[in-house]
Amino acid sequence: MKRKLLYFLATIMMFTAVGNYTDNDGLMAQSKQLQKARAKMVKKQIKKYKKEGWIVDGTTKSLEVALMEHYEKLNTDENNREIVGSVSGCNSRNLCQNQAMNNAMIKYAQEAKSHVMGRINSEVGNVSGNELDGFYSAYERLVSASIEGELNSSISLYRVNKDGLKEYDSFFIINESKASKKRIKAMQDAAKESEAAQKYAKQISDFVREGFDL
Repeated sequence: MKRKLLYFLATIMMFTAVGNYTDNDGLMAQSKQLQKARAKMVKKQIKKYKKEGWIVDGTTKSLEVALMEHYEKLNTDENNREIVGSVSGCNSRNLCQNQAMNNAMIKYAQEAKSHVMGRINSEVGNVSGNELDGFYSAYERLVSASIEGELNSSISLYRVNKDGLKEYDSFFIINESKASKKRIKAMQDAAKESEAAQKYAKQISDFVREGFDL
C-alpha cells in the first residue's frame, strides 16, 4: 500500500500544462502570438523597473540588455520557469544575495506544497482536520533543503532606499523537468515519515490505477 502511495505522489510531480496541437499552421500562429506576448511583457517589465529605479547588480550591462537576456534564457525550454527571491533591508551584496537565494528556495517549496495539497485534496477529497499537516510540512522542508542546486542565477536587481539599505531581487531559472527528481525524492521521504499519509493509500492507489494504468 505504501508503494502505491509513493507511485501516486511521484506521478503528481510529473504533470505540466501542455497544449495539444495537431495542425502545423495553428502551431506556428500560436508560436508567433506567444512571441509577441513575450516581447510585450519584456517591454512592460523594463519600463516598470526603470521607473522604480532598479539597477542591475554585478554587471555593466544595461537594464534593458540584462532583462532581455534573462527572458531569452527563460524561454529556451518550455519547462523553464522563473523564481524571484526578494529581500528588503539588506546592506551588503553578499548578504543580499544569500538572503535572496534562501527566499527563492522557500518560495519554491511553498508553491510545491500548495500544488501537492491541491492535487491530493482533489483526488482523495478534503482531508479531515490536520491529519496531513505533518506530511505537507515535511515535504516543504525537504524540497527547500534540496532544490538549491536546481536554481540557476540569471540576474539580480537592487535599489537603495532612503535609509541607505537595499531592496534586492534575484531572478533564478529552474527547469521543472530536472527539478522533478528532487521533488519526487522529497515526496517519497516525506511519505515515509508520515503515518497519516498511509491512511489514504487505498483511495490514492485506486486513482493511480484508473488514471495512469499502473
